[in-house]
Amino acid sequence: MGIQVEFNPDLALRKFKTIGRLEEECLPEALEKDGIYSFLKKGQRNYWLEGEIPLKETKGNQELSRPIASIRILEATHFLIKGELYTKGEYTVVEVFDPNDTKPKFEGYERTK
Repeated sequence: MGIQVEFNPDLALRKFKTIGRLEEECLPEALEKDGIYSFLKKGQRNYWLEGEIPLKETKGNQELSRPIASIRILEATHFLIKGELYTKGEYTVVEVFDPNDTKPKFEGYERTK
């Protein structure tokens, strides 16, 4: 059987108030620099905690937007709900990106300036 662990180079959340999703599974209504927000993802996920990673919007099935912000994961915890594994945590926003600016914000795991 094995242990299933997913390593995520970004945090991908659903559109604000997606029907059938909890608030923590979705992007906040408004992202603010230095704001601290909660997240919830199904599965045992590992995130890089020592630097900035992209925040993206997901529509599901690995359909991701370009980065909408640069964030730092502050904490991530694995736990069970009715036998299902989840990862929850908090992140802080380093910078919110202008949606009209199409220049790359990350190159690999490094943030471009």
